[in-house]
Amino acid sequence: MAVSKKIESILTRSSWIRKMFEEGTRLKALYGDDKVFDFSLGNPNLPPPAVFNDTLVGIVKDLAPGSHGYMPNAGYPFVRKAMADMLSREHGRSVSENDVIMTCGAAGGLNVIFKTILNPGEEVLSPAPYFVEYHFYADNHGGELKTVPTNADFTLNLTALSAAVTEKTRAVLINSPNNPTGQIYSEESLAALGRLLADKSRDYGKTIYLISDEPYRKIVFDGAVVPSIWAAYSESLIVTSFSKDISVPGERIGYIAVGPDVTDKEALLGGMALANRILGFVNAPALMQRVVAAVQGATVDVGAYARKRDLLCKGLAGAGYEFIIPPGAFYLFPKSPIADDVAFVRALQEERILVVPGSGFGGPGHFRIAFCVEDTTIIHALPGFKKVMANFK
Repeated sequence: MAVSKKIESILTRSSWIRKMFEEGTRLKALYGDDKVFDFSLGNPNLPPPAVFNDTLVGIVKDLAPGSHGYMPNAGYPFVRKAMADMLSREHGRSVSENDVIMTCGAAGGLNVIFKTILNPGEEVLSPAPYFVEYHFYADNHGGELKTVPTNADFTLNLTALSAAVTEKTRAVLINSPNNPTGQIYSEESLAALGRLLADKSRDYGKTIYLISDEPYRKIVFDGAVVPSIWAAYSESLIVTSFSKDISVPGERIGYIAVGPDVTDKEALLGGMALANRILGFVNAPALMQRVVAAVQGATVDVGAYARKRDLLCKGLAGAGYEFIIPPGAFYLFPKSPIADDVAFVRALQEERILVVPGSGFGGPGHFRIAFCVEDTTIIHALPGFKKVMANFK
């Protein structure tokens, strides 16, 4: 056998997102790019802000000797200070550069956190629907992801969360705005979750962390606000990336921020800096660290995503689809008109429309549409969406 049993097992249940993306590549080769309507991958189609490109060019031209060398595993101190200053303004709390660790994106950051905090057999709870890779990240470090159902509108179900916490629980991982639903968890629900975790931590005599995965924090619509988890619970960590808000997913740059009131902070930060190294990341990319430090506050044109959302929602509502209008991120998570969401996704595929079954996100009976695509892709796909829905009525 060429690969380990674990990898073989993972390959057999590997991400639906990638499967549909690869199917899109095959169909485009057969029919042409403009005849395939690919909503499978959350790959931002908007260009980075102009200041990103200008800053990148300027930094490349002015790199001093040694600029490509090693730095502290946590990242350049001046870069971490830029992140801390931004976080202090955004969350209304005093954050130091020593509370920040630069990472290879949010995925790298989550692996660093789990490597640092998980003991073998401990559990990470996550509301479902959830980002599909979370299972693998927890498993990488001897842990296990346990999913918890949300309410019908994908908001937090505190009763279910309370029942799911056990002596094995080490952390609760949330993602708001959420991939795949676009839902934002309210300030009230986060405060209730914070009280729940404080009580459970006392009951079990251990720290249960709240980890907030926030790459879509700045992609919000209609005046929506993403509440700060630091106001809700003291034992909280934020992990994020610049992949979505400035459209640079291939650059793999993000950070972890430890809440100002976390206990045993020095040990936690030291452990994460070590994990950054021994996981093979060593440090976040030097060039990208310099760039993101200089472009704090810049984002893509979020209004363009709002326009795409509204265009898609109007067309699908007219065709009879049911969904929650997402207040954030760039995903729509409609109900499938039949219980078998995989079968419905395959029916859409016959019209060369590529979406992802909700079952892959722990949300059976739904499917995910990534609307970070050209407006023409949405417009030209709508007749196919309507045709397939009509066949199931």
